[in-house]
Amino acid sequence: MIIGTGIDMIEMVRVKKACEKQAFVSRIYTAEECRQAEGRISKLAGSFAVKEAVAKSLGTGFYGFGPQDIEVLRDERGKPYVRVYGGAKKLAKELGIIKFHVSITNTKDYAVAFAVAEDCREGSEIV
Repeated sequence: MIIGTGIDMIEMVRVKKACEKQAFVSRIYTAEECRQAEGRISKLAGSFAVKEAVAKSLGTGFYGFGPQDIEVLRDERGKPYVRVYGGAKKLAKELGIIKFHVSITNTKDYAVAFAVAEDCREGSEIV
């Protein structure tokens, strides 16, 4: 069952400008996210949009946790997936969320992400 959904859209130019400041990068992204992005603004913008979409799917936005509590990674084929930590993981457990399904699309100017929070089935663990 779906517990929540979220969507976000961000301008690439805003992310590019923000990422010029190391303080922004360190506050928003994990080391692994930065490594996987390899400096590509489209990946960083997509990850930022996913973080916002997941926060919205929790029904709170960034309340009680920060952007680094939502880690956006890609598998060997490039499919995005999410790991949650800290306050985001705590809230997900309280809501019975077992998994987040996410999708990202980019244009030249924008990154858009959609997130679906799936409820917990008996005996399952949060991812």
